[in-house]
Parts: sequence; structure tokens; C-alpha cells
Amino acid sequence: MDQAIIDSPEALGTLIRQRRTELRLNQTELAAVAQTTLRFVSELERGKSTAQLRGVLRVLAALGIELEARTR
Repeated sequence: MDQAIIDSPEALGTLIRQRRTELRLNQTELAAVAQTTLRFVSELERGKSTAQLRGVLRVLAALGIELEARTR
């Protein structure tokens, strides 16, 4: 998968939705694999900024997305 710079909740949501679609998962299936709720996945994909980090990390792991931090 290509690298992406995530600079907003909306950008993260877009990345998650694109990867979920590539894997041919619906939101309910992703929620089950990530051990979270359908509502959480839906809000995350819409860029809602109240998402809890633990849930975000579970969703990223379920989609095979690595999170990398860099300093400028």
C-alpha cells in the first residue's frame, strides 16, 4: 500500500474507507474483525474527531495499515 500523510480526521476516514473497499469488506464486517462497533467504524470513516485511539488502532490493524510517526 502507498504512503499517505494523515493530517485530519477526514483524511484518516478516507484512507480507512478506501482500504476497506479494496478488501471488499462492509462496515459491519470491519467492525467485527476490529472488535469494535458499526457506529464506531461509520463515525471514523466520516472523520468524526471524537474517535478513541484504541479503536482507531484496532481498525488500522484489521485493515493491515501501519501507523508510522515522524518528526519534522
